[in-house]
Amino acid sequence: MMAKAEFDADYEHEAAAVARGLAPVCGVDEAGRGPWAGPVVAAAVILRPDDIPPGLADSKTLSRARREALFHSLTDVAVIGVGRAAVGEIDRLNILGATMLAMARAVAALALAPRHALVDGNRAPDLPANRNCSVECLVKGDARCLSIAAASIVAKVTRDREMTALARRFPGFGWERNAGYGTAEHQAALARLGPNEMHRRSFAPIRKLLDPSLND
Repeated sequence: MMAKAEFDADYEHEAAAVARGLAPVCGVDEAGRGPWAGPVVAAAVILRPDDIPPGLADSKTLSRARREALFHSLTDVAVIGVGRAAVGEIDRLNILGATMLAMARAVAALALAPRHALVDGNRAPDLPANRNCSVECLVKGDARCLSIAAASIVAKVTRDREMTALARRFPGFGWERNAGYGTAEHQAALARLGPNEMHRRSFAPIRKLLDPSLND
C-alpha cells in the first residue's frame, strides 16, 4: 500500500541555494535502510529548473510503474550519481554509517560537481574532500524538495532492480517482491533455507538465526 503524500514537493530550497550563489544544487536520498538483505543504495540528482519531470514525489507515495516512468524521464534530463554500501560494509559500519557512505559515494559519482547538497533526514554525510559542497539536511525532504524526491525515486528503482537480480542468484526469498524486507514470505524462506551472503548479519533477526543462544 502506498503512503499518502504529506506535502507537495517544490523547488524552493534549490532556488534559495542558487540565490546564494551555490549552484548547481543536488538532492540526495537513499533506499534500503530497513531490509534484512542487500545493499543500501543512495542517489544524488541535479535537476534543471526548466526541465523538471512533472509528478516528482516521495518514492513511497508512487506506484512501481510510476516510479519506473519517472526514473526513465530523469535519466534523460537530470545529472545522476548513484552510490552503494555493500552488506559487509553495513555489518562493519552499522546501517547509519553505511548509509552516509553510500550518500557520499553518490555525490562523488555526479559528473557535475555540486556546490550545495540537500539531504533527506537529519544527518549529513561527509562529502568527498575534493568537492567544495555545503550540506543542508531536510527532515521529510523527499516529500518537500523536488531534487530529493528525484533522488528517492532513482535510489528506490535502482535498488529494486538490483534486488530482482539478486533474487535470481538466491531464489526462494522473494526479493523480487519484498526487496529484502522482513516480510512473512522472507521470514518463512529464512526458516527453510537459512541466511546467505546477502543477509545483514548485524541485524537482530539474522543474528538470532545464526546464533540461537541469543533467543534465550
